[in-house]
Amino acid sequence: MNKMQIKQECLLDEFKGYVLDIYNHPELGNEEFRTSKLLADVLIKYGFTVKCPNLLETDFLGIYKSQKPGPTIAYLCEYDALPDIGHGCGHNMIGVTSILAAILLKEEIDEIGGSIYVFGCPAEENYGGKVELAKLNAFKECDVALMLHPSSKYQVGSRTSALVPVRFTFHGKSGHAARPYESASALDGVVSTYTGISMLRQFLKPGSLVHGVISNGGKACNVIPEIATLDYYFRAPSLKYANYIKNRAIEIAEGAAKMHNLTVESSIFEAIYEDKKINYTLAKALKEIFKSLGIDAEDVNETPGGSSDVGAVSYQIPTLEGNMKICDDDVCGHSKEFASATISKLGHEALKNGSMALALLGYKLIVDKKLLTEVKDEFAKDM
Repeated sequence: MNKMQIKQECLLDEFKGYVLDIYNHPELGNEEFRTSKLLADVLIKYGFTVKCPNLLETDFLGIYKSQKPGPTIAYLCEYDALPDIGHGCGHNMIGVTSILAAILLKEEIDEIGGSIYVFGCPAEENYGGKVELAKLNAFKECDVALMLHPSSKYQVGSRTSALVPVRFTFHGKSGHAARPYESASALDGVVSTYTGISMLRQFLKPGSLVHGVISNGGKACNVIPEIATLDYYFRAPSLKYANYIKNRAIEIAEGAAKMHNLTVESSIFEAIYEDKKINYTLAKALKEIFKSLGIDAEDVNETPGGSSDVGAVSYQIPTLEGNMKICDDDVCGHSKEFASATISKLGHEALKNGSMALALLGYKLIVDKKLLTEVKDEFAKDM
C-alpha cells in the first residue's frame, strides 16, 4: 500500500463520522455556521492553514503549500441541506469526500510539489455560493477544480442546465370581493401569466425546463388581492437560451398585467446558474483512475439535467464534477431516502472510492505535466 492508501485506512472511520454528524445537523444555505466550522477544524487538525469565514459568511478556505513549485489543485466542498428533507442531495458527503481527498494528497505533495486549496462553498441549492466566490475571483490562483457528487452511479461527468430564477410581482387594487368592479386583482395577473407560460412550453427547444409556483396568491377569499407573486425557474442547455425563455415570460407577464389593469415587476430572486463546461481531458483521466480502483464508471452524460453553481467555476478554470454511487436507480435525488443513502454501506464505499479517486487525480495532474497542459489547452479552446 502507498502512503495515501495507508492514510485512508487510518482515517475512514473518522470521516464516516463526519458524514453522519453533518447528516444529523442539516443547515440551509448561508446558515451553515456549524458545518463550515466543523469542516474547517478538520482541515486545521490535518495541517492546513484555514480561514473561516473567508469571503462569505459561511465559506472557508484551507491551503497547504509544499516547498516545491507545481500546480495548485482545488477541491470543492458543499454542505448545505434542503428544507424539511435534510441532506437529500448528499452535500454532507461532498464536503467530507473533498477534504479527505485533500488530506490524502497532502501525504505526497511535499515530494512532488504544488499546492492544495480546499474551498468551502455554501448555499449550492439556491443562493449560489460558488457563483459569489467566482465573482470575487476566489479561484484565480488555482489550475483545476475537482469534486464528486453522490449519485446512483459512478460517472465521470454530466452536463447541467443553466438556470434563471425570476419572480413576477403583480400590483393591483384591493377591495371587497362583493364589489370586484372597484378593484383590480393581482391574482388574475398571476393566473394568466401561469397559463401563458404553460402554453409557451411546447414551443421551446428540447432540453428546456420551466417550473413555477404561486408564492403569494392572496390571504382571504373575500378580499381582492392587491399583490400577488409567481416564482419561476427557467432552465436550458445554455444561459443564452435560458435568458431567451425568461424574456418571453416577461413579455407574457406584461401582457397579462395590461389585460387585467395591473402593473408587474420582474426580478431575479435567487442566483443565476451558468451551464457547466465539460473538460473531457479531466473526465478521461478520472475514468482511468476509477478503472484502476476496480470501478467501471460511465462516460459523460451529455443530456443536461439539474442545475449547479459549479458552472460558474467551470467558466473560470478547468473543472470536473463526477459522480459516486451511493444508491440504486430507484432512489430519487432530493429525497429523504437519498439522504439516508449517504450513511449507508454504499455511501461508505463511495466515500472511500471517491476520496481516493480525487486524491489520485490531483496527484496525476501534478506529476504529469503533459496531462495538465492538455487540460488547460482544452479549456482555452472551449472558452
